[in-house]
Amino acid sequence: MSMANSHHEIAKTRYSLLKDRTQAFCSAFLDLPNNPPEKILSEHFTKNEPKITEHGPEWTNKRLPFLGRTFSGKDECLKYFSLLSETLEFIPNKTTFPGRDGIIVDDRASVRALSIEGKGRDGRGVVSVVGQAEFKAVKTGRSWEEKFIYRLSEFDEDGMIGHWEIWADPLSAWVAVGDGEQDE
Repeated sequence: MSMANSHHEIAKTRYSLLKDRTQAFCSAFLDLPNNPPEKILSEHFTKNEPKITEHGPEWTNKRLPFLGRTFSGKDECLKYFSLLSETLEFIPNKTTFPGRDGIIVDDRASVRALSIEGKGRDGRGVVSVVGQAEFKAVKTGRSWEEKFIYRLSEFDEDGMIGHWEIWADPLSAWVAVGDGEQDE
């Protein structure tokens, strides 16, 4: 096998690994009763300081305490899931996530992250997925449909996720969880 073909096979293998891992990760959310947060973390995330960031403005923390910060480490990631589930219900359907062809993989992208200990770690690959689902505020029962984006990165050599980032619609969530009070 030539050097060029060898590199192509390695790249193709990494590409397929990240795509397969992402598809399995997304599928876990379609069967949440059988995939509690502990199982999602153990089956899909790196053991070395996993991270979850749901992007949004910090001022929303009053109603949406899971937004606008990064949860690092297993315990903090479990805290993210707890805060999220106390606030919102995720109601997926068969079209929530795209099929295999809708998962965008850049297996050569490189992300350098610093761990809490200050040690660097390299993670090859960045994967993006656009999903859609219904969400419901636990407190008020108000629901809405929205699209959201997952970006997965900092994968380890086995394709386990190091960092899961979410971009969603914080304004719809903010309104849905509010109890009618006016904020200044």
